[in-house]
Amino acid sequence: MLHPIESTAAARRPAAPDPDDSPWHTSAACRSDEAGLFFAPSKEPTAARLAREEHAKRVCARCPVLLECREHALAQPEPYGVWGGLTAAERRVVLARRRRREAELLDARRLTARIAG
Repeated sequence: MLHPIESTAAARRPAAPDPDDSPWHTSAACRSDEAGLFFAPSKEPTAARLAREEHAKRVCARCPVLLECREHALAQPEPYGVWGGLTAAERRVVLARRRRREAELLDARRLTARIAG
């Protein structure tokens, strides 16, 4: 069974990838773990979900491509599962903070342009 990272990345991979340019997910620590660890079964009790997510995050913590995985999940954005050590809810917070920071930077640039112009 392919891990969801593999199936998602495979859908976006070029038809003839360069053998020297392996996709980041080939080094992922989660490749050897059960996909169910990273994605919630339907109607999972809260305590079980929290324990499963913590276990998944421990796998992510030892992953050599944690940052690449996280950025992939934020760029897509991946709506479910633990990716790059973050749950879907945690990724939504990161994305909201990034949007807010980008808006603040844009406002600061506009203000600077008005002052200078």
